[in-house]
Amino acid sequence: MSKTWRPATQLVHGGSLRSQYGETSEAIYLTQGFVYESAEAAEARFKGESDGYIYARYGSPTNDMFEKRMCALEGAEEARATASGMAAVTAAILCQLKAGDHIVAARALFGSCRWVVETLAPKYGIECTLVDGRYLENWERAIRPSTKVFFLESPTNPTLEVIDIAGVAKLANQIGAKVVVDNVFATPIFQKPLELGAHIVVYSATKHIDGQGRSLGGVILSDREWVNENLQDYYRHTGPAMSPFTAWTLLKGLETLPLRVKQQTENASKIADFLADQPKVAKVIYPGRKDHPQADIVAKQMKGGSTLVAIELKGGKEAAFALQNALQVIKISNNLGDAKSLITHPATTTHKNLSDEARAELGISGGTVRLSAGIEDTDDLIEDFAQALAKVNA
Repeated sequence: MSKTWRPATQLVHGGSLRSQYGETSEAIYLTQGFVYESAEAAEARFKGESDGYIYARYGSPTNDMFEKRMCALEGAEEARATASGMAAVTAAILCQLKAGDHIVAARALFGSCRWVVETLAPKYGIECTLVDGRYLENWERAIRPSTKVFFLESPTNPTLEVIDIAGVAKLANQIGAKVVVDNVFATPIFQKPLELGAHIVVYSATKHIDGQGRSLGGVILSDREWVNENLQDYYRHTGPAMSPFTAWTLLKGLETLPLRVKQQTENASKIADFLADQPKVAKVIYPGRKDHPQADIVAKQMKGGSTLVAIELKGGKEAAFALQNALQVIKISNNLGDAKSLITHPATTTHKNLSDEARAELGISGGTVRLSAGIEDTDDLIEDFAQALAKVNA
């Protein structure tokens, strides 16, 4: 694989491994185990003295291709594919911590991510402090002698706050902590956390990487030393591995990732501009707009906007539900990154388990909806919003 290939080429050819049959499309190796030529060969394989596969829970040729292609895109040395995005988040955090350690996490997180750091980790003696991640001084104030991990999303789910990744990484490096970044909302096309100083990047491959609502998957990317010393044994023994069929599906998704993200972002940007001028809309948050609260950080660390738009309607939950129910092209679903445009009401779906106070802190009101722009015709999407807004009493 050429190191000079640009992302679009890497996503079609990176990590390709062909069998003796010379297939064009990557092969799916649906096998649990592998056969050895001799007992001595099996012993050498298990000792790590010879290369090759041992068991599908540890890795397979199809998974290997997906991991290598993601490494090429992300600029990482190693990757491990997981069965879901939450498997990736949980493994990336817990594999490097023990009882008595401390996590500092941005409070603006996907509901399940927040549950892992706020509820699950403390059950094992790992403490957590949630901070308003928009301000570096909050990260600094939360540091303890036992702080080992900083965890954040940027942009955040669902209100699209943007966090200064390089600034957080600088603080982490001063104390020898690791920064884990969930990069789903930016996509690997628009933001490279490792280049900004982060140590570990996680994705829900269910989102833009698959991009067509077919598969659950996740991936963890970092340097080889961290993977070998922290993730490798956790991954092998706890079993969050991705299936080879899913890995093959995601390889197909990666081939069209730049095309889809480009169209989705163009649609999101134009929809955001349209909605910002509508009298029934109280607020629009979109990283590509100059009025984004962290526009300076967006300009510094992102190469594009996002495929997501946060919208706050006048009229609260009643208006939000009326809008969703009146849409015809855009579908109601809590997924994102799909080729189809999707909309959800975070207060009653993805963030329903947070307290009213916690949602208020994050800026999630009854009138907040999150749009994931798809690849449909832009004018059709705008017209869909126009006709739906006309039916909203606000």
